[in-house]
Amino acid sequence: MSDTFLRAAALIVPMVFAIVFHEVAHGLSAKWLGDPTADERGRLSLNPLRHVDPIGTIVVPGALALFGMPVFGWAKPVPVTPQRMRNPRLGMVLSAAAGPASNFVQALVGAVLLGLLVVYYGPQGEPGGVGKFLALMLSYVMMINVFVGLFNLIPIPPFDGSHIVEGLLPRSLARAYGGLRKFGFAMVLILIVVLPRLVPGFDPVGAIIDKPYGLAMDAYGAIVSAIAGQ
Repeated sequence: MSDTFLRAAALIVPMVFAIVFHEVAHGLSAKWLGDPTADERGRLSLNPLRHVDPIGTIVVPGALALFGMPVFGWAKPVPVTPQRMRNPRLGMVLSAAAGPASNFVQALVGAVLLGLLVVYYGPQGEPGGVGKFLALMLSYVMMINVFVGLFNLIPIPPFDGSHIVEGLLPRSLARAYGGLRKFGFAMVLILIVVLPRLVPGFDPVGAIIDKPYGLAMDAYGAIVSAIAGQ
């Protein structure tokens, strides 16, 4: 039971930080770009409770896990008002990209700290319970943040990738693409939950994310090894 609790803690702590910093990064970048909406509504906070969406953070992931389906969820979106930005189209691209960027930065921090932890214990050292817990948690920091960052770059509304694509498209195409946003939740359910259950081998998320995830983890692993002198 103790081992299970420690593993859960090592997983949950990085997950909470990944979500909180992701959302705050959206609001903070929007503020820098001229839109203080998130700040005005008290959402530039590191308090996880301010970012929890009861349905998206608890009910949906719990239900999917219970029924053995692919697990995904979402936090309460940080409010962003493009019209208040100095350059609305560019501002939306940058503020949308800030969330995944914060995850990749967190993964980098995890890699650096894990490398330093290896140096501390030495290449042949055997860490105690605290050392093993920290190593496991820092490994999860890398894995969770790389996945969250890449997952949110998928160009399907309402993911961040859709805002980036919409901001880069010509205005006429952007309007048509933006019109898909009202169908976003249904498209996500169909593509990520329903079709993979009905069609054997159908895994669009894996097809999009697996290779970039592997490459990113190899890169972060190389950073760990370089710091550790291995």
